[in-house]
Amino acid sequence: MAASATPVIADQAPTTSASGRGNIPFDFSQPPIIEGFNPLPRVKDETFKEKFLRKTKDNPFVPIGCLATAGALMYGLRAFHQGKTRQSQLLMRGRIFAQGFTVVAIVVGVVAAALKPRE
Repeated sequence: MAASATPVIADQAPTTSASGRGNIPFDFSQPPIIEGFNPLPRVKDETFKEKFLRKTKDNPFVPIGCLATAGALMYGLRAFHQGKTRQSQLLMRGRIFAQGFTVVAIVVGVVAAALKPRE
């Protein structure tokens, strides 16, 4: 058998790139630097409450539909538990109607946002 040779790795000196900086290992805590690219300034982060209020003002029918759906579901389950099957069936149909209303409100909101000119 032939003796296996171990590869020898030569020490490499840092080379300079076209920008004049040395070859620095990538820092995962910072975004990469791309020449000629200037990112837009960061938009202020919103809290959950601020974002909820802004989106509610943009399309108020979505939260109304969600509340109607939840209300019809809760009252329908309560009526079912009490044995009022006719009322329970009517409320479950109302829940379906409220869900459809909410989906239509979402679609209309998306279309309106797509057609609205950007600032």
